Amino acid sequence: MSDAVRRVRLERTSRGRLLARNERGATMAIGMGEDSDFTPVELLLVAIAGCSAIDVDLITGKRSAPDEFVVDASGVKIRDQEGNRLVELAVDFRVRFPDTDGGRAAESVLERAITASHDRLCTVTRTVEVGTPVTSSLRGERVAGPSATPEPDGPAD
Repeated sequence: MSDAVRRVRLERTSRGRLLARNERGATMAIGMGEDSDFTPVELLLVAIAGCSAIDVDLITGKRSAPDEFVVDASGVKIRDQEGNRLVELAVDFRVRFPDTDGGRAAESVLERAITASHDRLCTVTRTVEVGTPVTSSLRGERVAGPSATPEPDGPAD
């Protein structure tokens, strides 16, 4: 993936249900939590945990394949003066390597790999923590976000 721009497309399949498609053709159903489909909030947690998990796997995997590699992600959904959002985002790794020279080598870099992913490697975590404005548009015209000009709520004078 050499192109720096990443894109996905979502298409409505029914009320409250979408089909996400990446540029390589993979699809994923998204819903509101009324069935087994992932919700957008769950996908955010997947993105955060998945990004770090891949980083950690690539770093430690140079030394040994794990016997166990499980990553849990969680957050608390709240509604306050800033609107709906997640707080207390957390990623917890449960990783175990074999009792071999390679396994011990992988274990010795595990904590450093998790830290490196969190602090500089994982694009998703870095984007969430640093904060990046999101622009919303309608048919190519910006309607919300940075530099958007809000329309008055009532009739013009």
